[in-house]
Amino acid sequence: MSLASPTSLAAIPSPSNAVWQLGPFPIRAYALFILAGIAVACWVTERRLRQRGAAPGAVLDIAVWAVPAGIIGARIYHVITSPEKYFGTGGDWIKVFFIHEGGLGIWGAVAGGAVGAWIAARQLGIPLTVVADALAPGLPLAQAIGRLGNWFNNELYGGRTDLPWGLEIHRMDGGQALRDEAGQPILEEGLYHPTFAYELLWNVGVAAMVYFLDRKLRLGRGRAFALYVMGYTAGRFWIEMMRTDEANTILGVRVNVWTAALVFLGALIYFLRVRGPREYLIPVGLPSVAGPPAGSDVSQVDLSAKGATTEPAVPEGYRVVGEEQFAHWRRTGEAPPEAADPVDAGAPTVADRPDDDTGSPTGTDRPDDDTGSPTVADRADDDAAAAPPQGERSEGSAGERAGSAGGPADGEQTGSASGAPAGDTTAESAAARPVDRDS
Repeated sequence: MSLASPTSLAAIPSPSNAVWQLGPFPIRAYALFILAGIAVACWVTERRLRQRGAAPGAVLDIAVWAVPAGIIGARIYHVITSPEKYFGTGGDWIKVFFIHEGGLGIWGAVAGGAVGAWIAARQLGIPLTVVADALAPGLPLAQAIGRLGNWFNNELYGGRTDLPWGLEIHRMDGGQALRDEAGQPILEEGLYHPTFAYELLWNVGVAAMVYFLDRKLRLGRGRAFALYVMGYTAGRFWIEMMRTDEANTILGVRVNVWTAALVFLGALIYFLRVRGPREYLIPVGLPSVAGPPAGSDVSQVDLSAKGATTEPAVPEGYRVVGEEQFAHWRRTGEAPPEAADPVDAGAPTVADRPDDDTGSPTGTDRPDDDTGSPTVADRADDDAAAAPPQGERSEGSAGERAGSAGGPADGEQTGSASGAPAGDTTAESAAARPVDRDS
């Protein structure tokens, strides 16, 4: 006799098979969706990083560190919040390493991935905030795709429901549905809230929200990522309370509910307190080339140089500049003068030290004795003769003017907060502003 429950015409069916054998190797649906999500997140992040000045392929260098660190962090969080499965009476500590049996926490994945991304960003010379803002719309898309793996596993569902979108749940064992005497998959009695689908749809909405608000507000300094965190945790808070799978609790509330609330507050405080314009990158140490045309990749190759190849040039590092300076460089190839401090992913730059409450210094905000360079008003009168002629500033390539990440360019002259004299971009800021093509 089958134990399957009556099937509703409006019910959402669940797969009865989550693992396929390819010879001796198991192919798991959950792993396939996780990998697909990572690929989508990398694609989105790559496009957004290149629009901000990073060289092609930078996201792969970051993913090499961030993905393994994220998996390790996800597993550590799961073990810490569910220790009884691995330690103490009835536990088996060796199963801590059995990731294929399930047990990954998104909170640990984000924390571990952030550590890995920070290590990679320091090696590349890219501020972590630039990487985080580029990743912000792609990460919730990756999470949405990963939730399809929970559907195949027949897990992470909510309580009983009679709604038209109720979910059928199979009794699973080892990635396969148990079957009755007639060979039919056995279903749990009734229908259940598809909380995996609720979170999937919510995450797609979060990705869209971050994308459009980032385009409108031109968020920088990690604020786009903070917006993603707030959006995700707000949804996870109410979805987590609908789930009925086993979980540890604090004061009768699931641990993940507490975690969502605390992480939301932290992201909200960061979003409200941190200010500053969007950050753009100018590569340091590229071969001598003409100015890159608007919309091209930052990696250029001088085919006339001895021993030149068709391989893209890899920058030695990056300098953080403002939007107008970046647009001017993309259009003309003329990099602003080197800042006093080298751009380091872990060290503050001139652009990181705002002069006003908004975090966006202007040409008239910085006093003469701050960096040694005159203000716009001073340069117009008695110090005009001290500034180098325009022709001298345009000589050489972007890479020759930028120099190494550790030294100033163009003699003793230093830039404003964004690294370029205010006078260089005032007349052409409207024409130099890049077309908004964020993905």
